[in-house]
Amino acid sequence: MSITEINTPEASISMAQQLAACEQEIQKGIIGQKEIIRQVMLAMLTGGNVLLEGMPGLGKTRLVSTISKVFDLSFKRIQFTPDLMPSDVTGTNIIVKNEQGSSFSFEKGPIFANLILADEINRATPKTQSALLEAMQEHTVTVGNDSHKLEEPFLVLATQNPIENEGTYPLPEAQLDRFMFKILVEFPSKEELKGIVTLTEGAQAPVIEKKLDGQGLLAAREMVNVIPIADAVMDYLLDLVMETHAPNPYIKEGASPRAAQALIRGAKAKAFLEGRLNVSFKDVEEMAYPVLRHRIIPSFDAISEGISEDRIIAGILEKKKPSV
Repeated sequence: MSITEINTPEASISMAQQLAACEQEIQKGIIGQKEIIRQVMLAMLTGGNVLLEGMPGLGKTRLVSTISKVFDLSFKRIQFTPDLMPSDVTGTNIIVKNEQGSSFSFEKGPIFANLILADEINRATPKTQSALLEAMQEHTVTVGNDSHKLEEPFLVLATQNPIENEGTYPLPEAQLDRFMFKILVEFPSKEELKGIVTLTEGAQAPVIEKKLDGQGLLAAREMVNVIPIADAVMDYLLDLVMETHAPNPYIKEGASPRAAQALIRGAKAKAFLEGRLNVSFKDVEEMAYPVLRHRIIPSFDAISEGISEDRIIAGILEKKKPSV
């Protein structure tokens, strides 16, 4: 599909309607968590990886499994444990004997799928966590002297338990920066909990139908990429990132340039999903939380006073509020 074909209002409207149908289909298998579903959809529209943080049993695994069915994507689940080795993720070269003698053959690991659920990623050692770095950024896996390309679309959705939990390892900053969003999965309300219990205990599970395929998702990404962003909105977005590096008693280290890239892509995807072909200041404001909360390193003062990353971001948004 050419850029001209992608950039037509008719094509954009049609794709936005298909994506809305995908979102509704995902909600059939997940009770509540509408905002989380929306943010994961935005990440899929931009090719960004997602880090889901929450206590066990909040439906994170079910969410990823449901998404794979709706988008007809191959799906692999990797359970991260302290004894998991990098080769258990990427694959390894094995010796194969044949008539000519012995040779090495690459045995693919579970990373070779469209949608990877890295479950409880922070229970593995930093060495194993780092095995995902190349795949998340370059969409390739290097074993020995050989590089292997991953099939597109490729997306990592990782779950992690709050770092205060026993038996967890903090994710390296370089790996955190490769997640486009960090999404907080909250405990459901009483009404939502009732729906979850009804859905999982005795009731017939809903049938999840395919609504779009991988090629359709790639086409949607191209449509998102060509959405324009006004100079004033771009300046506001960049000011937010730069403000994380301004003197602030609650910030030890500010966000990286990847934060600005993620804000742009996320704001464009949000506008597209809502049927708009322009990015607003509000789009940027709403994307600031999932984009920045894992890229800001709080200072000792923030930690000791119980100041969360979201409170720091709220302060930045208030300070840099656009004049229009």
